Amino acid sequence: MARLRKKTCIALFLFTLFVFGTMMGLRTLKPSDGFSDLAPGLGLLPMIGGRMDRRSVSQDAVSSPEQVRAKVVLSNSGPEGTIFYDVHIFYSVWYGNPSMDGKYMHWDHVLVPHWDPKIAASYPKGRHMPPEDIGSSFYPELGPYSSRDPDVLESHMEQIGAAAAGVLVLSWYPPGLADDNGEPTEDLVPAVLDAAHRHNLKVAFHLQPYRGRSDHSVHDNIKYIIDRYGDHGAFYKFTSSKGNILPLFYIYDSYLTPPENWSDLLHPTGSHSLRGTPYDSVFIALIVEERHKHDILAGGFDGMYTYFASNGFSFGSSHQNWKAVKAFCDGNNLLFIPSAGPGYIDTAVRPWNNHNTRNRVNGRYYETALQAALNVRPEIVTITSFNEWHEGTQIEMAVPKKTVTRLYLDYQPHQPEHYLELTRRWAEQFNKEKETWLM
Repeated sequence: MARLRKKTCIALFLFTLFVFGTMMGLRTLKPSDGFSDLAPGLGLLPMIGGRMDRRSVSQDAVSSPEQVRAKVVLSNSGPEGTIFYDVHIFYSVWYGNPSMDGKYMHWDHVLVPHWDPKIAASYPKGRHMPPEDIGSSFYPELGPYSSRDPDVLESHMEQIGAAAAGVLVLSWYPPGLADDNGEPTEDLVPAVLDAAHRHNLKVAFHLQPYRGRSDHSVHDNIKYIIDRYGDHGAFYKFTSSKGNILPLFYIYDSYLTPPENWSDLLHPTGSHSLRGTPYDSVFIALIVEERHKHDILAGGFDGMYTYFASNGFSFGSSHQNWKAVKAFCDGNNLLFIPSAGPGYIDTAVRPWNNHNTRNRVNGRYYETALQAALNVRPEIVTITSFNEWHEGTQIEMAVPKKTVTRLYLDYQPHQPEHYLELTRRWAEQFNKEKETWLM
């Protein structure tokens, strides 16, 4: 009897340990995520028809252009490679390396100090030292690449097409301007458009905040982009429910400009309005705080998007708020474009920000976010992101890697294309559901 009690206690202990471990693994999924909301029968959806040519490449070596050409071979499933233009994916071209740019850019990202000097003193300073140490918690299959590499661009378009996302949303700065860690990239836009066009993809523009950005400078930016790229075959235009066909622009951190200033640009009676001109477009603002929805409406925007992939980080990024935001948008004739992401971890560049980390849970977090997006029946879903490696939101292919000082996260037990495949499945599900919404 004593032996039986001992075995029972051991079994109970092991079971408790298993439950505790599982709960810790899921700790970053918010209670509102609810796996019960996942689409029924999702596991029965088809996988991507085309598979990767998994040629062996040393994980410790930096990929050369020759290796890129050899190892990245993707094909789309369905007739002529079905893609969906109501699935948009955020895309960055700020990466550089010595072979193409003379130096590393963004892979050597600085460690951003906390704004409180007392907290900042507890964390490391400096910057990353590629190729072994990069500013990301994951390691790209293409190595620390250059966005200027034609082979990299080609690979990215193949991967985006394999994910069935029809529109890449390009982070854009005006000529001569860049973010704090990079250099100007506007001259890369023609190559991105051409590469996208070869893969039947479209390109929308994601206007980034830059020093001196205002409603007046955005007016000039829109004219510049449409005059320069508006006739390109890959330039994205949105067809509204009224049949209007217009360019669509995402305005990141739009809340930095007061709504009354946006009104001068976006209301028909504004002092320098774009409405009713050859530059009229669909303008989508970023919602972070709840009050922003009223500012967005007052500013004359056509809709709002949430961008952030960390559920609970902000009002806008919290899945539980999307139903109410969608209702507000429906009531005011605005588009609501939720943003779903596979996870979030930016501690490689903000080491003090661990509380905003969201574990991927082998894809479950991503599927939960995608289902939350589909639940509100949007016209467009955005994916954050294809390649924002600093914040760990990328769905681009990543590989396991270990160095003397770093152990990178990876997608195992799944293959590097796992999140491309998940995106395709949900894009197909999204379009199937949209057909029923319209019936």
